[in-house]
Amino acid sequence: MQRGFRFSFQAFVQGARVSANPRSHDEYTVGWICALPTELTAARAMLDDIHPSLPIPAADENEYTLGSIGDHNVVITCLPKYSIGTNPTARAAAQMLCTFPIKIGLLVGVGGGIPSKVSLGDVVVGTERVQWDFGRVVQGGFERTSQRNKPPDRLLTAISKLKVLREMDRARGRGERLPN
Repeated sequence: MQRGFRFSFQAFVQGARVSANPRSHDEYTVGWICALPTELTAARAMLDDIHPSLPIPAADENEYTLGSIGDHNVVITCLPKYSIGTNPTARAAAQMLCTFPIKIGLLVGVGGGIPSKVSLGDVVVGTERVQWDFGRVVQGGFERTSQRNKPPDRLLTAISKLKVLREMDRARGRGERLPN
């Protein structure tokens, strides 16, 4: 059973092109989950194109924004109001995986734990994941009792490339000559 009502925010989009070309569920391989509406606003601003909505199974309670960044078709959802944490996030991810063939999943947020030397407009990319609800309190702190898998090598390689490009831009800004 399909839901008949899908609210569209496309009329309010600024900056992204609204595409009239319908796509299929199978074309969306990047999933992006936001915990807060402000994060969804930022995520939508990152899209190069906004795509029309697709039918969503009745069992999937997520609301989706579909679009693309470069050559990647992206599906974005935001957690329901008053529903943050690991359980709502896991539920949103599971429902997204049932509707779209996601290969890479992103949980992108405002970054409450980022360093203080970050300027407005900076993008902070974390490569370590710590699940703080699997552990126990010990004298002097917290001990994790589970090990998380590392992000896919493809993402880690892309992060390495971004770091190199950033350093090259910084060196050029300082007038330094880059090694050949």
